[in-house]
Amino acid sequence: MSRPTLDIAQIARDNYDAVYRFCARRVGSDRAADVAQETFLTAQKALPKYRQESSVRTWLFGIAHNECRRIVRQKRLETPLLELDPAKRSQEDSEETLVNRQALQTALAKLSDEHREVVLLHEVEGLTYEEVGVVLGVPAGTVKSRLHHAFLNLRKALEPVGGGR
Repeated sequence: MSRPTLDIAQIARDNYDAVYRFCARRVGSDRAADVAQETFLTAQKALPKYRQESSVRTWLFGIAHNECRRIVRQKRLETPLLELDPAKRSQEDSEETLVNRQALQTALAKLSDEHREVVLLHEVEGLTYEEVGVVLGVPAGTVKSRLHHAFLNLRKALEPVGGGR
């Protein structure tokens, strides 16, 4: 049985926006376009080796994850303050909503890299445990464990001062 032919131009058209957002959350919007472009260049070179064991989007996120890590190491970048979904932000956002969003962004920025990654991949990008595992190169059980600990840390960080409700 032959595999369907994959067209990198179509893959890029279908997935560029998702890869760009993925990169922007990790390296900032000022570097995201360059990292997304590197992701697709790497994908084009690796396309003959793509075994289609995961979705194209998951495969691209794995490449983008590695490109983001490379650029962060190379440039010694700080983790940018995370912009969760600028498209959903509106002028009608209340002050309380903006304060809550800022608190969540700050709490996410305080997580370890491995905890922040699983939260972003699972909760923001919508990947399954198995897909997150493919992107990060770890078993799904490790993803679940990291996610659990990440949420514990987020709850602590978001508790009101004094811990009372």
